[in-house]
Amino acid sequence: MIRPGTIEEAWQVLRAIPEFEQPRTVAQLRQRLPADALILIAEEDTGPAGCKLAYRADDGSLYSWLGGVLPAHRKTGLAQRLLEYQEAWAGAHGYPAVTVKSMNRYPAMLRLLIRNGYRICAVEDFGDVARERIHLIKPLS
Repeated sequence: MIRPGTIEEAWQVLRAIPEFEQPRTVAQLRQRLPADALILIAEEDTGPAGCKLAYRADDGSLYSWLGGVLPAHRKTGLAQRLLEYQEAWAGAHGYPAVTVKSMNRYPAMLRLLIRNGYRICAVEDFGDVARERIHLIKPLS
């Protein structure tokens, strides 16, 4: 089940994702997220198993900032369902597009985004191919 959630629930998921070497604190999440941010929780029988955090970007798009799925729940379609829910929510709330940034070191996320119609629109080079920040966009109209 995908449902709106709280920063605390999202934090519980994010701190258990091994790819995030230095997980953010609840205070850091609160500082970054505006009051009207979209916080989605993917819940399984055992509790929260994934999340997505998003907010309105300066260009008017919905910026999908941070998210992930716990390792035990990967390859079950959970990330796909979170993505679809977020896109449907964005469309219903008048957002013209969803934007996201990822990195080469997250190939599964890049494959998911490209498979769902996101297009690369910019790349930030940090001198390390694994750390390159890849900007993607999906128009919703």
